[in-house]
Parts: sequence; C-alpha cells; structure tokens
Amino acid sequence: MFVPGNNERMIRKASQLSPDSVIVDLEDAVPENQKEEARRLILNLLPNLDWGGKELCVRINPLYSPHFYRDIVLVSGLDVVDCIVVPKAEGDLGFLHKATGKKLEPMVETPRGFLRIEDIVRSEGVVAVTYGLGDLAHYLGGKVEAYEGNDYVRTAIVMAARAYGVDPVDRVFFDVRNLDAFRKDCIEAKAMGFVGKQVIHPDQVVIANEVFSPSPEELEWARRVVEAYERAVKEGRGAIELNGELIDAMHYRMAKDLLSKFGSPTHTKDKSSSMNSQ
Repeated sequence: MFVPGNNERMIRKASQLSPDSVIVDLEDAVPENQKEEARRLILNLLPNLDWGGKELCVRINPLYSPHFYRDIVLVSGLDVVDCIVVPKAEGDLGFLHKATGKKLEPMVETPRGFLRIEDIVRSEGVVAVTYGLGDLAHYLGGKVEAYEGNDYVRTAIVMAARAYGVDPVDRVFFDVRNLDAFRKDCIEAKAMGFVGKQVIHPDQVVIANEVFSPSPEELEWARRVVEAYERAVKEGRGAIELNGELIDAMHYRMAKDLLSKFGSPTHTKDKSSSMNSQ
C-alpha cells in the first residue's frame, strides 16, 4: 500500500491496516518543495510506529534525481525499513543493495526499463518487481487506458520475475471508487501469475487480500491432489483422475507449491502489496 511520505495522518493509518507491505513514498506523492520535510517526517515517525509485522518500504526518488543521494542516506540509517522501492529502474541495481543492505523492489516504468528487465530483476538484492503504467504511457507518448490490462506488459513482468525467482506484483488501479472493476483486475492479475497488487486506498487492501489469498476450497483441492498423486506414484502411475479431472505431475507441482506457501487448508496469508502491496 502506497502512502505519501509527507502525510503523517496517512502513514499512521497505514500502520494500522492489513497490507503485507506499506510503501512510504518520497517520489510522485511528494511535491518538490516538500521532499526535505518528508524525509524529516520519515526519520522521526517510522521508527516510533508499531508496524505489526508488516514489511515497511520507502520509495525513493529516481537514480538521476537530485534527491536520490539524500533518500539513500535516509533509508540506510533506518533499521525499521526493510525494502527500497526503486522507481524508473533501467539496469543493474545491485550497488544499492550493497550500499544499504536493504531488499529492493524495482519499478519498471520506461521503455529502456522494459528492454532491460532481465538485468533489473536479476540484480543482487531484488526480491520483487512491479511496473507503472502512468509513466510508461507518458514515455511512450500514449495513454494509460491503452495499456491497462495489456497482456504483453503483464507477461513481460511475470516472465522475468519467475525466471529469476522474484515476486511479480501487479500495478496500481487508479479508479479507487470502482471496486468491482478493481476486483476483476486483481483476479486477472492472479490468473497471470502475479502474487499481489499495488494499492492506494484502504478499500482496495481488503479486496486484494481476499483475491490473492487462496480460498479454503483451493487449499483443500491442493491437499487432495498431493495425497492422491503420491499414492498413485507408489502404485507406479504418473497420471490419475480425481473427481473427473486429469491430474499429473504438473498439477502435483502446483498443489505442492500452494501448500508450501500457505500451509494447511485453514491457513491464509494477506497478499496485497508493494511487494506482494504484499
């Protein structure tokens, strides 16, 4: 969940909500003349709030920004900050991890970033990757509406993330009042392989957590698949029928992966994110 770095009330409220991650923003949400004040607020406020086990991130200003160095000095000295969200990433970011010791979540938002997405996601310290359609549309000379739900953009993010073992996180949905459309967007993103959704409003947190967490029915399916397939393998069979559905090694791997992440059928995990805005 993104919150402006210059808004104390919203930061305090975010600490009490239930996203996996909170991203305190120093970039687009903070006007140029309030950047320094936002850094002072973050320095004094973040260590004194109870984050309840949530991952705490700070989105810094871009590497080419005059604010970049001061942002890095700030987050490097804050033990409470787990992760740096790097906007407009366009290449290897390993130096940031080495300099700060923080996990990294790059945002791919430019044509050059998309062309170098493999270099970005395999950078040392990167644990998740996401993208921004507003900036991408601007740099491409197009409109955000033309790229919403774009299968190429989404597939590129998921493909690169999965290839290098990092979490793909879907983009912000700007129409905060249209919760039905937001839910549909989350369902589509989950079906494509995203593990979470960036959110910008408390009402979106609830829906994202619901969609990206497996249902009891999904977990029960996974348990039955694992049990049935393992019995079949002992009997020398590699494919079986379970309740009218063909089950083979691919379904078994999917079921094992789901159970390894979410545990027993009674266990659920919030998945609204920065990282998975997590």
